[in-house]
Amino acid sequence: MAHYSSRMNSRLSQLARHFPRSQANIGYTPVITTPRPSIKSTASRIIMASTPNPAIGGNPRTIHTAACLIIGDEVLGGKTVDTNSAFMAKWCFSLGVNLKRIETIEDDESEIIEAVQRMSNRYDFVVTSGGIGPTHDDITYQSIAKAFGLPLELHAEAYKRMKKLTKPNKFQPGFSWDVDSPAKTARLRMVELPFDKNRDLASQALFPCDELWVPVSVVNGNVHILPGVPRLFESLLNGLIPLIDDRLENPEGGGIWRVIVSTPLPESAVAGYLTELAAKVAAKGVKVGSYPRWGKKNNTVTLVGRDRDYLESLVPEVLANVEGKRIIMEGEADDEPEQQ
Repeated sequence: MAHYSSRMNSRLSQLARHFPRSQANIGYTPVITTPRPSIKSTASRIIMASTPNPAIGGNPRTIHTAACLIIGDEVLGGKTVDTNSAFMAKWCFSLGVNLKRIETIEDDESEIIEAVQRMSNRYDFVVTSGGIGPTHDDITYQSIAKAFGLPLELHAEAYKRMKKLTKPNKFQPGFSWDVDSPAKTARLRMVELPFDKNRDLASQALFPCDELWVPVSVVNGNVHILPGVPRLFESLLNGLIPLIDDRLENPEGGGIWRVIVSTPLPESAVAGYLTELAAKVAAKGVKVGSYPRWGKKNNTVTLVGRDRDYLESLVPEVLANVEGKRIIMEGEADDEPEQQ
């Protein structure tokens, strides 16, 4: 256990260095359009915690592939910049998970239903971002519930944590958890989660961060519903790492490696060689990439794969053929403007 804790702390520290704190502030907001009865009258519909299931979402399969679904009119309308998909891409890469798809869709029930059903069927680990707040346009919970034929139920533990951890709002000075009100009804929408009576309750609502009341609702065993607020999204996603560690292809870390090479040659000059290289290394699961850096002196060539020793064996050949140098991150020491 001590070794496990040490290993996890080391991994989290490594992740922290890769993930800068986002400054974006996506509004945290989802909705059920039907009227809500009071908390007392819904006593028979409150779902209580049960014995934890060691498999997150009740799904023990190894996580090879992942997908990210960004939900929100504000993203598509240019009002908010999406940083969550970029964060998840780095998160997946660091854990050795192959992120296969990122999609952004509007707050539309049919769009959400279609996308989440398709992703759940195709990928091992699916994350959604956005649309789980208190306003009318936040329909993620209800849409995903409908996608899998599930009811929405008030989650007792999430409600308890919400009451304990939510700070008073100066714009709602008379608010009380003991009195029914429109404000209370709106808040309850954020803890009414899709519920599958055939799955263990503890695996359907996870609380990765002790300091946050926000749950990660898990539907169909592999769909994880997260808020769109970057600070919350990042904290909760990182908090899931200990819960999925045993389901990663390489729990010890280092699942995927990347070699980055900076070259002064134009893409047209290295295209032939890179085409031959890509064909040669494909059987080893290595992907070869070429990325122009417009307006900069050098371009970038990358090698990505799971066999670190094999990647390292290719480096001398690549450096020679593209007349390049190995770097740690793109732009390192070669960001001088291109000479006109």
